[in-house]
Amino acid sequence: MIRFRFLTFFLTLVLCASMAGAERLSPEEMSAATDAIMAPLDEQAQPQPPEGDPAAREDFISRIIALAQTLYDEAGGRAQRAQYSGDIYICKNFTVHLFRETCDDFRMAAYPDVPLVIANNKPREECAPYVYGVEWEDVPAESGNPFYAAATFRYDDSLSKEENRANARAFLQQAQRGDYFQMAANYYYGVGAHSMIFIADYDPETDTVRWTDSNMKGKSVNGERYAYVQFDAVKEIDWFVDAFCRKKYGATIYRLRDDIIYAQ
Repeated sequence: MIRFRFLTFFLTLVLCASMAGAERLSPEEMSAATDAIMAPLDEQAQPQPPEGDPAAREDFISRIIALAQTLYDEAGGRAQRAQYSGDIYICKNFTVHLFRETCDDFRMAAYPDVPLVIANNKPREECAPYVYGVEWEDVPAESGNPFYAAATFRYDDSLSKEENRANARAFLQQAQRGDYFQMAANYYYGVGAHSMIFIADYDPETDTVRWTDSNMKGKSVNGERYAYVQFDAVKEIDWFVDAFCRKKYGATIYRLRDDIIYAQ
């Protein structure tokens, strides 16, 4: 307040000087002097976004990946039941389980009192004209969603197949460690929605991505679905491009915000 009064007083003196000796202070000079005085106030008035803790964000990602490896090791190559809504080895349930088991120790700096949540897949009718599974529900950050869509791919009928493939490749090359990947695809093991987590950045030298998931591979036992857990699975990105680069199909890369912090 004292600083503001001082600046106001100083500005008044400048204005008086301009009135008493207009030949010495032109309107342009007066405007420049006013801008120079008021600029620091304008800069102070701009709210600064809260900073995150890179170590906390990395720890969050590491805990998610470590839990995935633990569940993979515990499964020991044996298929796990993935038939009922509460079974954690259904693909989306698996990635959600990894998040929920590790998220309590973390918050967003912008909303430090809000527990973190993860969104469900968007309902089928809201995905139109694309098929179910291309994206999640739109849960705002203020409601606890720490993810944002870092990259998206939707097949574009106005482009050629070759152009769509080029866009799909460029999209997948953006994958980073800790990203959640949501796709609607027709791939070797099945057709439909699938969720997984990248455990490493896209590798340009080998043109590959590495991930963890459940229920990409599975089998039927006595009429019930059983799923295999994968950890450190690896494929060239064209394998995925072949799967989701199709008419009415697509995929989304979800990434944790930068302002992840430890919960207080």
